[in-house]
Amino acid sequence: MLTVFINKLSSYLDEKEVAKIQRAYTYSEKCHSGQMRQSGDPYITHPLAVANILADMHMDHESLMAALLHDVIEDTGVTKGQISRRFGRTVADLVDGVSKLTEIEFETKAEQQAESFQKMTLAMSRDIRVVLVKLADRLHNMRTLGGLSPEKRRRVARETLDIYAPIAQRLGINDIRIEFEDLGFAAMYPLRHRRLREAMKAARKNRKEIVTEIHQAIELRLENESFDAVVKGREKHLWSIYQKMRTKKKSFRDIMDVFAFRLVVDNVDDCYRTLGMMHNIFKPVPGEFKDYIAIPKANGYQSLHTVLVGMHGVLIEVQIRTKEMEKMANYGIAAHWEYKAGGKTGDGHQRRATRWIQGLLEMQKQAGNSLEFLEHVKADLFPDEIYVFTPKGTIVELPSNATPIDFAYSVHTGLGDRCIACRVDGELTPLSQHLQSGQKIEIISTAGAQPNPNWLNFVVTAKARSAIRHFLKNQQHDESVDLGKRLLDQALANLGTKYNELKKSQIKSLLKETGAPTFEYVLQQIGLGNSVPFAVANLLIPANKRKISDDKKNSTLPVVIDASEGLLLQYARCCHPIHGDPILGHMTPGKGLVIHLESCRNLKEIRSNPEKCMPLTWSTVVTGEFPVEIKVEITPERGFIAALASRITEEDATIEQISVNEKDPYTSIVDVVLTVRDRIHLADILRRARSLTPVRRIYRVKNQ
Repeated sequence: MLTVFINKLSSYLDEKEVAKIQRAYTYSEKCHSGQMRQSGDPYITHPLAVANILADMHMDHESLMAALLHDVIEDTGVTKGQISRRFGRTVADLVDGVSKLTEIEFETKAEQQAESFQKMTLAMSRDIRVVLVKLADRLHNMRTLGGLSPEKRRRVARETLDIYAPIAQRLGINDIRIEFEDLGFAAMYPLRHRRLREAMKAARKNRKEIVTEIHQAIELRLENESFDAVVKGREKHLWSIYQKMRTKKKSFRDIMDVFAFRLVVDNVDDCYRTLGMMHNIFKPVPGEFKDYIAIPKANGYQSLHTVLVGMHGVLIEVQIRTKEMEKMANYGIAAHWEYKAGGKTGDGHQRRATRWIQGLLEMQKQAGNSLEFLEHVKADLFPDEIYVFTPKGTIVELPSNATPIDFAYSVHTGLGDRCIACRVDGELTPLSQHLQSGQKIEIISTAGAQPNPNWLNFVVTAKARSAIRHFLKNQQHDESVDLGKRLLDQALANLGTKYNELKKSQIKSLLKETGAPTFEYVLQQIGLGNSVPFAVANLLIPANKRKISDDKKNSTLPVVIDASEGLLLQYARCCHPIHGDPILGHMTPGKGLVIHLESCRNLKEIRSNPEKCMPLTWSTVVTGEFPVEIKVEITPERGFIAALASRITEEDATIEQISVNEKDPYTSIVDVVLTVRDRIHLADILRRARSLTPVRRIYRVKNQ
């Protein structure tokens, strides 16, 4: 095996580089001496096989050395420093990047996998070859799953299908991606895999005549036109068939009724000329032509795709590409990259891969932990692309069902944060609308805007989702700490002191008693409603040091509320408080402060309990709109609802909900939920509505 490997290397590397690789092999063999794989083979067979996979892709000597040494840090007593001194820092960095995190204790296997993946991501941002070595390592592991228990086989297969196959696809390494999928399929669902494989063999025999006939017709036409092209029959792989059967609810026969061919020509001009010939031989199916040459896929894939109706009415899928595109489709980033060019700037494919990895780094910084990061990455690895344009004509690749918010974040995180509206092809469009390929998107932004939590309900890109969550997490933290400080200050006032008068010794004693990491954390928990401010105040101020005033005026000091604290303040739906109303606050764990009308009957039993209920007052400057419920008793009359709606909208209010119930043959009740700025705004609306002839009575619902 070693001789074959060395001969393979000699075909494209010089003698010095081959000698370095041999030295790495000898060292790896020595380190792994006595170690066996679960299959019973000597361990060195694994790193040699990994290096062989990379040699088939004509990778450079440093990658191959790293492949041979990739397990010595993890499985032997060798350190990164030792590898660096013996083989150079670059090789040592590659080996370290591929190695799992084994020295740290993790609570779960999932956490360990997530942390290891995060480590690999950081390493591949510095050197893309890390991920290529890892993919080759995983490929050989998948080829040799037989020695593992069924449970472990399924776990490894699931991880491969979820993460490594999509990464291979993202980097354009199609050969490895297909093998990952089929090996993963066999390990996850062995019975389904076997049945599909047998059905595939039977179908291949039945299809042979038609395939030969189509193949000859295409070759004859190309020959008549003096065209030099290679015509290949294209086999569908089993995982692809299985996925189509599941997602598209198609039978095996329906999928196999489509015949696939690939034409490889010399240059781009020949691609389009060949396409014209194919459309002359067979009729094209409308809407099934895709030009990935003019607009490549996100992973750099280029080809012309068309579907034709052939002889006997069979459908024919045809892919047309150059030899260079064929190489790129199979080996992706490994086919043309900077290390082979002696450090020159990489091509478009290299730049795309680099952009993707930089995007991963940005997500990693914003994620709360490694598990959250891994979930974001998974979401980012399965896109069916659409292609839209910026106002300047730049193409932006997005997954299907992407929205203007996804587009804004893909351009720049700051643009996404400040987005308030958008124009699609010149027309104002909702931010939740799904975009279509070919549309021109213009984002309208303003400096004071902030991400809306509701965006998380419809964004699809991992970048948008992680950026919004990151912003909201930070904002909620700041708001909860500030609110917690004010609530604690009120509670301390009841004990005759103030927040600003707290001593370090008191805070230190509190942290020791509660086990909280920081005082800021305590304030945050108060603001979120997870800790009672009076309980914290009681711990801070012992009974013998309290200075409660005789008149107890302090016990009624209200907390000032600013409606802009939208992530922490909840407005009770039972009584719909609005700006200007007398209000009380009720602390709810996880929800923060829920604001009720002072007269709300739901607070009847806790109104006088300072630990559960607290007086509030509005800030002098309050912006925003508040929902409020009104009832209108009317004499039924045609067109009244339209007239009422008109009066409400004329007063610059929004109707959220409206319903009509018949009280008796002569009276109907109209229930309306609308948004208003404050009590004055509501009074203006009620006055305008009261002037309508059918109205007998109109009033606000307060749950008193």
